[in-house]
Amino acid sequence: MKVAVNTRLLLKDRLEGIGWVACETLRRMVTAHPEVDFYFFFDREPDAKFIFADNVKPIVLFPQARHPFLYIWYFELSVTRALRKINPDLFFSPDGYMSLRTKTPSVIQFHDLNFEHFPKDMPKIHLWHYKTFFPRFAKKAKRIVTVSEFSKQDIVDCYHVNPDKIDVAYNGVNEIFAPISDKEQTEIRNRYTEGSPYFMFVGSLHPRKNLARLFTAFDLFKSQTPSDVKLLIVGEKRWWSGPIQQAYEKMRFQSDVIFAGRLSAEDLHKVTASALASVYVSYFEGFGIPILEAFRCDTPVITSNVTSMPEVADDAALLADPFSEASIAEAMTEMLDETRRQELIEKGRERANDFSWDKAAEAIWKCLMRVVDYDW
Repeated sequence: MKVAVNTRLLLKDRLEGIGWVACETLRRMVTAHPEVDFYFFFDREPDAKFIFADNVKPIVLFPQARHPFLYIWYFELSVTRALRKINPDLFFSPDGYMSLRTKTPSVIQFHDLNFEHFPKDMPKIHLWHYKTFFPRFAKKAKRIVTVSEFSKQDIVDCYHVNPDKIDVAYNGVNEIFAPISDKEQTEIRNRYTEGSPYFMFVGSLHPRKNLARLFTAFDLFKSQTPSDVKLLIVGEKRWWSGPIQQAYEKMRFQSDVIFAGRLSAEDLHKVTASALASVYVSYFEGFGIPILEAFRCDTPVITSNVTSMPEVADDAALLADPFSEASIAEAMTEMLDETRRQELIEKGRERANDFSWDKAAEAIWKCLMRVVDYDW
């Protein structure tokens, strides 16, 4: 059997959310099925570490697709031609993009439809592309896999897709995330926050990550609860917008906010494991891997009470209203109670056991096999 895969987000030292999901699940599928030939479609020369096994055949297609017009060129022309030449049994796309012109049965993975709910957060040209093509992708694909029951229902509601066509494969979490010693925690705090305890945020600094309200909430927390607690922001400022900048500039306790930038997986692990709490109060998420990363590190979590986040966290996190700075600040204050923190740590440790990349890869593979109806 031959399976072609869109792997354009497997980028050396630049793996982000969807790229990480693709990397972790594809590596497991490839190694679990050596009898299958996998054709990985890259848009640049791939790093050797992404050729996970001998049954992976890398193919570089033109152009490098990082703009809506180039997406059309890449998927409608280059991918279509490659599929016609290879003639695989199916095509799988972990980032939701696909060819509308191909006759190859296709499975796409949608992570969320945030652009349908918060269109103002997207650059206009990207919004046009998403709203034009993603409904058509959903209709043409043989099956859709997504990362939460919330996202499944959202796809059904937005695109009127039969729910029987959609499978849920919950994300996993990198096994590097684990508790670290008190000595290591002290070293991390000394390195990043001059020894002070800190709340941490990790993610792309995108408007839907709700940084503007997080800054205001942290200011409110500091004004109501005098302490030396800092706020550590992990992520690149690629999507840094006017409202985020304005909220930051208005902060009374601006000097207590530290920007760590993008961190390696090892450093992110240690920063997560040393935090007073992880604060992940996006107003829209299809899943929320940082919730699980914190759980595995014995770090308590504050997250949002909307979209997929209550589904992922269950009862193991403090849920706050992401649209209320007062609600977020109140949760921060509650995290100063050590008894409450320990209770959440224990619950988070248990909840993390419900998720793994092995389970995610197996669920995606089952979805793919429903398309080809292959008897394993």
